[in-house]
Amino acid sequence: MTKVLNEVLSSNRDYVAGFDKGDLPMPPGRHFAILTCMDARLDPAKYAGLSEGDAHVIRNAGGRASDDAIRSLVISYKLLGTREWFVIHHTDCGMETFTDDIMRDLLASSLKTASVDAGGWHDCCEGPGSTEAKYIDWLTIKDQAQSVLEDVRRIKAHPLVPSDIPVYGYIYDVKSGRLIEVPEATRAGQ
Repeated sequence: MTKVLNEVLSSNRDYVAGFDKGDLPMPPGRHFAILTCMDARLDPAKYAGLSEGDAHVIRNAGGRASDDAIRSLVISYKLLGTREWFVIHHTDCGMETFTDDIMRDLLASSLKTASVDAGGWHDCCEGPGSTEAKYIDWLTIKDQAQSVLEDVRRIKAHPLVPSDIPVYGYIYDVKSGRLIEVPEATRAGQ
């Protein structure tokens, strides 16, 4: 076993020893969902004051309104009763550090982990790579406020999203922990 695997399983044993959440209902108790980034520096439970069972938290690279994220939001509403949604991107996001073309080129040359320095992204190793990356929209970010607005607009315009669900747009500041509203996105989400 790896060190990480051992740590995770040990932590789980400790969690199980005091576990008292087995009777939480499936629908989120506070009836809202958050779409946010998978960045390990973000803890939606802390920055949004959540306890287990309070809300749905949907995470992906960049917190983007991908087809799968919208699928999850629609399920969250239709089957589990959420009535408000938040799109929360964040400062210093890795999705701002590359473009679709950079990602496609890196993956075409090698599937190994790349590195970044002042000169940009670089592959560490020889192939094999794959050209399959050219078929994926990586949903990279050039401007945080603009990407929040785009995602809120995409969600609101989706034919499976009821018009009466408000969608709020925010940027989480990784340096202060503060949620900063993107007013134009919140207006678009009404």
